[in-house]
Amino acid sequence: MSGTLRCIRSSLRSPLRHFQNAKSVAHVHFNSGREATKSTEDVQAQSSSLPRTTVVQNRYNAFRETKGELYPRLDNKEYTPLGDFGAKFGHFKEGETDENVEVLIRGRVSSLRLSGSKLLFIDLIQEGHRLQGLCNLARLSNAGISASQFTDFAHSIRRGDIYDEQSRIRCRHVDLLVNKRPAEVLRLRADIIEYIRSTLQSSGYIEMQTPILAKNAGGAIARPFQTAAVEFPDRYVALRTAPELWLKRLILAGFDRIFELGPCFRNEGLDRTHNPEFTTCEYYATFTNLTTLMYNTQTLLSGIANSSFMRGKYQSLPKCEVDFNRPFAQVDFFAGLRTALGRPLPDLSAPEAVDQLKQLFNDYDIKLPKTPTLPRLLDRLSSLYLEPQCNEPTWITHYPECLSPLSKSFVDPNTKQRVAARAELFIHGREYVNTYEEENSPFEQRRKFIEQLQYQEDIGEADVDEDYIEALKWGLPPTGGWGCGIDRLVMLFSGSERIHDVLPFGNLRNVVSLGDGRRARRPVA
Repeated sequence: MSGTLRCIRSSLRSPLRHFQNAKSVAHVHFNSGREATKSTEDVQAQSSSLPRTTVVQNRYNAFRETKGELYPRLDNKEYTPLGDFGAKFGHFKEGETDENVEVLIRGRVSSLRLSGSKLLFIDLIQEGHRLQGLCNLARLSNAGISASQFTDFAHSIRRGDIYDEQSRIRCRHVDLLVNKRPAEVLRLRADIIEYIRSTLQSSGYIEMQTPILAKNAGGAIARPFQTAAVEFPDRYVALRTAPELWLKRLILAGFDRIFELGPCFRNEGLDRTHNPEFTTCEYYATFTNLTTLMYNTQTLLSGIANSSFMRGKYQSLPKCEVDFNRPFAQVDFFAGLRTALGRPLPDLSAPEAVDQLKQLFNDYDIKLPKTPTLPRLLDRLSSLYLEPQCNEPTWITHYPECLSPLSKSFVDPNTKQRVAARAELFIHGREYVNTYEEENSPFEQRRKFIEQLQYQEDIGEADVDEDYIEALKWGLPPTGGWGCGIDRLVMLFSGSERIHDVLPFGNLRNVVSLGDGRRARRPVA
């Protein structure tokens, strides 16, 4: 519900806490909405025996009897935002009043409390700020407000919080309205995105927007979403799995520092840390190597951890206990597995490498992946033996070449294996940042694409991206690439355990079932 309280002339008393109405001008709009911290027992009790639509209709009918305007338009009068109220009137001392000051404030009604029959306390919230207003019948009566009018108003103004547990689960906007923590997670998400964007822009990076729909899904090894466009009835188009190849084309075009913050899509399953639609940040810089990318990553993450918005702005969120200030650890992929397994990996370039790895899985009683290709076998070993060790920020380096077809590669002099110029950052066993020295040879890139095809049998039809290889022939300078999953990063800094909690409307399961008239399944545990 919403309404308009017309109280004339404001008296200011303890301005950080009270807005006390006196006899001549204060035009205070109250729009129903509810802050997360308020209790809900009274409202739930009201609505427990009646359908929500019935209770809302009853409120509507009761308000119409007061002759008030239920959904008023705003006028053009200048008003004082709640966030500016304290600064504007903070010079008032406790108990000091000034009945000559006219103030117009607007906000959502957070709570209502009647004290006897002549005092009404109304808490307003706006943009995270709270202000308490005091309606005093003794003063309002001087302006012609009768006791019955005062009582009618006190009982007709309501908060918009008639809900039950099923409504909260099914309707994300209800959850955000009545609970402080999920709303603060989304505000923190906006702060983190803005921090990353401003940091990159201040370092000379230009933000780009690359296609989301195209003939090919992009550079990542993942199953894409495919759809049809009326303009091309005889072919499918795909939602991008990553913006990488588009951004590197822009590096080819003469831009030296670029980035993109935006959505990507992978037609894969849901779990606590994965959603088919997710947000990433990728940036690319010419003449930048892994050492610089890793240093810049620590600088960025420590900057977020030490930022003003991480120091007490969000009281409902736990403090992030990760130490981003000391140097991040590093684990060599091959050396780390040799230590964990007690034996070295076979020569991965040998024809019998897959069979030897399968034998290793058998020797250690490890379940084979559904599709036991060379990359998937190696990825399974990493997820079992390397990633769980990375509790504090840790870089895994020297990945096998087959796991990184878009990065440059070289022969490691220590292991004699072909490895990628790639490092991946893990914290609490989860991947957060991926860094590459980008492959810039069209001939090597073609070879890696062809080898990649044999590993993609389980994700549908794929082919060599000849357009990208042709683009590389124009000359890609030595380039460093960086990618970070924004959703997981927000999970880390907000203390959230599920990706559902850091998305405005939850994961794909929640979005698909939104408003379908039945109870949505609970988020993945």
